[in-house]
Amino acid sequence: MKKKKKNKKTRWNVSNLIFLFFLLGILILYGQYVYLSLSKSIYGINMKEFAANRNTIKKEKIAERGKIFDVNGDTLALNVTSYTLIAYLDENRLDSNKNPMYVKDKEDTARKLSEVIGADYEYVLERLYKKQYQVQFGNYGRNITELKKKEIESLNLPGISFEKTVNRYYPAGNFASHIIGYAKVDDSGNIKGMLGIESKYDDKLTGVNGYEKYEQDKFGYKIPDTPEENVAAIDGDDIYLTIDSSIQRFVESAIYKVDSEYEPEWTIIEVMDAKTGEILGSSSSKSFDPNNIPSDMEYENPLVSYQYEPGSTMKIFTYMCVMEKGVYNGSETYKSGYFQVDDKDRINDWDKNGWGDISYDTGFEYSSNTAIANLINKHLSKDELKSCFEKYGFGNKTNIELSSEASGALNFKYPIEILAAGYGQGILTTPIQHLQALSIIANDGTMISPHIVKKEVSKKTGKEIVTKINKKENVVSQDTVNKIKDLMEKVVADDWATGHKYYIENFNIIGKTGTAQIYENGRYLTGATDYISSISMMYPKDDPKIIIYAATKKPSHNQNYALSDSIQELTKNIAKYYDMFNENYNLNNNNNTIDNYISKNVEDAKASLANINASVVVIGNGDKVIDQYPKKGVKIVNNNKVFLVTNGSETLMPNMNGWSRIDVIRFCDLIGVSYKINGSGYVISQNIEEGKNIDSIEVTLENKE
Repeated sequence: MKKKKKNKKTRWNVSNLIFLFFLLGILILYGQYVYLSLSKSIYGINMKEFAANRNTIKKEKIAERGKIFDVNGDTLALNVTSYTLIAYLDENRLDSNKNPMYVKDKEDTARKLSEVIGADYEYVLERLYKKQYQVQFGNYGRNITELKKKEIESLNLPGISFEKTVNRYYPAGNFASHIIGYAKVDDSGNIKGMLGIESKYDDKLTGVNGYEKYEQDKFGYKIPDTPEENVAAIDGDDIYLTIDSSIQRFVESAIYKVDSEYEPEWTIIEVMDAKTGEILGSSSSKSFDPNNIPSDMEYENPLVSYQYEPGSTMKIFTYMCVMEKGVYNGSETYKSGYFQVDDKDRINDWDKNGWGDISYDTGFEYSSNTAIANLINKHLSKDELKSCFEKYGFGNKTNIELSSEASGALNFKYPIEILAAGYGQGILTTPIQHLQALSIIANDGTMISPHIVKKEVSKKTGKEIVTKINKKENVVSQDTVNKIKDLMEKVVADDWATGHKYYIENFNIIGKTGTAQIYENGRYLTGATDYISSISMMYPKDDPKIIIYAATKKPSHNQNYALSDSIQELTKNIAKYYDMFNENYNLNNNNNTIDNYISKNVEDAKASLANINASVVVIGNGDKVIDQYPKKGVKIVNNNKVFLVTNGSETLMPNMNGWSRIDVIRFCDLIGVSYKINGSGYVISQNIEEGKNIDSIEVTLENKE
């Protein structure tokens, strides 16, 4: 048998193909290498930029939220930084030199930490033996101050670190809360205004974040001589309110007095500078502590959002409307008691028997509903009455710098509704509208728009934007102003008039009371206490400086007197604060003005303050003043606290009996200790005896009768 011969040509062809395939692959790889090496762009991508971007880091610089101040520069809202204590326990956590960055000596760390944070040794040690990457220490390790953080850092404990937290803080606590509002940290870690000025001015308070952008190596270090950007953050603007903290304290004390004695559903008290429209004080029963938002918090600001039937305070403006028409004759008489509107409707006076035939001037003093009914029936159409009310600012927003302002409602159509509107029933108004309308009387016929912001201060430019006084002149004539002032004076001055309970000798108060029925669930309530009692007043008569509007809903008893004692006390406090009846009185120039005492001898500063009847609290045992509160230029009333911080190292506990909440907070802030305040009003007890060393302060407050 013959052997088959192998095909040499076929064998070499396969070998050649394999060789050519590998050669082609090598050429392609080499070509790709040359392309990658020499080309600036690879497949349309700039490789230099791509490499730089991969190594570029951008760190955001957070702008600090602006502060909110009162008119005198007292801080009402600010950012505070606190820290949370953390212990790292994972033994694999080492630095670049293999040094431990975890808690190695647990017993020593627990002993030292427990002494600083005030926790039990066993509790801290138990946390450090957890089988976790890191642990915290509950309330003991939260809200660590900057000073406490530095104290812990000085212990040089491996594995101990901190997480930084920035929160919004309100030093005065429950104080002008609906005006200031509140802000909180949102899910993205930014502080967001939620209510009041914090919400209305959120964009301006927030500021603009900056950033730092540079290239880093694999170890995280900045690469020298590479491009970098550094854009500074622009902090938020500061907002100065027209609120005067002293007036605000007077207002809140008056609110507390009404609520504690009469237990109403709510009380509102508002104080305005009659000449500028600045809101000096504003509070209600629904106030809250923005540092600790309650679950049942009232989100409406009573000053601008509460709408209710105002009652007889509207008689002021109905009378003004008739006077402006030129048809008012105060000596003309009418039959009081009731007014028959039609076959089924009639209007009664609060004393249904009436007072016989009386003049319209007397009807104003008696707060007669039938006086209003007769005047409208004779002299005013529906459109004329509505036009007057709108001219005086009712039915429209005042556009004060607060969120959620209501416009009220002037919806009257039928004869009974028109007459009832004249004495404040069947229409809706807001407290801020009453303040604005009363400014017409205080300014000889010129209406002043209320405002709550004194100025804005830009952190970027330092420029101040001061709120201008907004006036609407010749709303009513001087003759009308003079007539209505005379009537309002008699309401307060005459013994038998409805407002005499607000009378204070020599104060020349003018005003008008109101008692309104409450409309709920489709009907007017008929209970003995189902009323809103109110007072619109200003003083002194000849040249009013202060306007007060107050209202209280459903006081538990004696509704006609629920406001009078508190408003009398408030009126006296304001007059004393401004030295109003001194012949040199000026609302913006009080004689009791704080000087600058920093760097002065303590005894010299005390002697100077004695001349303006200040109550001096010396902090520390030094002989020189290094800080003070209030600052230079702030006005005070007699016996207001002035704190002088000295260069001494020892600070002992003072006798805080009779101190206000604000006094306690200011003292604790100045010496840097924590505090707890129970109750409201003035201090009646303290946890540390006078003259003892201070750790943390706890006081109990009670309202003074």
